[in-house]
Order: sequence, then C-alpha cells, then structure tokens
Amino acid sequence: MKNKQLSVEAIENGTVIDHIPAGLGLTILRQFKLLHYGNAVTVGFNLPSQSQGAKDIIKIKDVQFSEQDANRLALFSPNAVVNQIENFVVVKKMHLTLPETIGDVFRCPNANCASHDEPVRSLFRVYQKQGLVKLKCHYCEKTFAREVVAEA
Repeated sequence: MKNKQLSVEAIENGTVIDHIPAGLGLTILRQFKLLHYGNAVTVGFNLPSQSQGAKDIIKIKDVQFSEQDANRLALFSPNAVVNQIENFVVVKKMHLTLPETIGDVFRCPNANCASHDEPVRSLFRVYQKQGLVKLKCHYCEKTFAREVVAEA
C-alpha cells in the first residue's frame, strides 16, 4: 500500500479553490482579497496535478463562497473547482460558469473610453468565443480578450 501524504493541510470548515492553473494563485488571492478576511489561508503553488501537470490551490478557513463569488473566479480560472468544506468533508462542489456581466473588477484598456474620465463604475459583458474569454465594455462597446483588460 502506498503512503499518500497531502501537500497542503486539510481544513475543518471553509472553502478550497482547486485546479487553479499554476502561477495564478497569487492573482486570485489579490483579486478576491482573500487575506482580508483575517482567517487562516493556505496556498500551494505548482503542486502536481494529473490533469494539468501542475496547479495552485487555495484553502480559506471558515469562509464560504457564494455561487456568484465562485463564478467570478471563472474569469481567471475557468476550470477551477470551488469546494465547500464542513467537518473535513466536501459538502458541495461548484464547477464554474462565466457571469454574464462583471463590474468594478477590470478597467477598460481603451484610453478614449468614457469610463476613464467619468465617475462611473466599470462594466463589461462577458462571453466566450472560440474558447477564449472576451469582455465587451458597456461604455465604448469595444471587445477585449480577458488577458488584455487590466484589473481595477
């Protein structure tokens, strides 16, 4: 019998974000302000993964993500899985879907966009085209690849 050891310690209650592409863990920590909860956060970088080769994982003790929060993750990591943990057991697995719109997360890269000079919140329509995530600005109506749009 093989002796298996977890690379990242189990948590009793909270949320585990698994199957994050290697290297995106810090981006997700920063974007979702996961350190601001004041709860223990465990992060694993470049862990072995059968499906991805390498992955990142984030565990947040005593914090539960709503489906809306979980789906925002799809903009950064569409194949991530959000697991809700209770008493060391996964009680719910959330496979992500892209939200229809997203606001206050990204800035429009179009320098002529009204969102740069006016006191308005950023707003984008989100969709996939040929497997790539695209964001269409509500104000200038230009479409950008997700990777081109800067975080707010």
